[in-house]
Amino acid sequence: MGIDFPGRDRMIRGFNAALQAGDTQATMRALRSALCEAIHSGEVHLPDLVFEGCKGHYARRELYNSPEHGYCVVAMTWSPGQGTPIHDHAGMWCVEGVWQGALEVVQYELLEHDESRYHFRPAGAIQAGAGSAGSLIPPHEHHTICNASDRDLAISVHVYQDRMTRCSVFEPVGGDWYARGERSLTLD
Repeated sequence: MGIDFPGRDRMIRGFNAALQAGDTQATMRALRSALCEAIHSGEVHLPDLVFEGCKGHYARRELYNSPEHGYCVVAMTWSPGQGTPIHDHAGMWCVEGVWQGALEVVQYELLEHDESRYHFRPAGAIQAGAGSAGSLIPPHEHHTICNASDRDLAISVHVYQDRMTRCSVFEPVGGDWYARGERSLTLD
């Protein structure tokens, strides 16, 4: 079911209540609010291992998986300069909050695709600071994330609709065209 840490039960109660909000839009608003409350409350203290980066890749650590609702909470640790290629969330909604540091998030609009190539256009970028949260709702789930600092660690907490064990990644092939690949996601 995850890792125990101070304030975890409070955070999970907030997430469980948010899932009762009704439709997807209302649920996303309520989850963003619950995640921001957990970050700002001062009562939730993530486990020490979340504050340790990994060489060569950002770290993914599962904090909780709800047996009742199915959602999964993952902390990600981003060392300076670490980031992702354009990727999706395998058709799942997600709420992402910055616990520490700052992340640059770039949304991409899928314009068209054929059998082997996908045409994306950047649709907006934000620098998300500590305490902020956003959501991704399919089909508007294509984005990149990277640590905005060249010297400080960044920590984010992600609430996924279900366990996210794979996603599509998109690598540039020229212009605004990308080749789709599949990536298995592991936990550190």
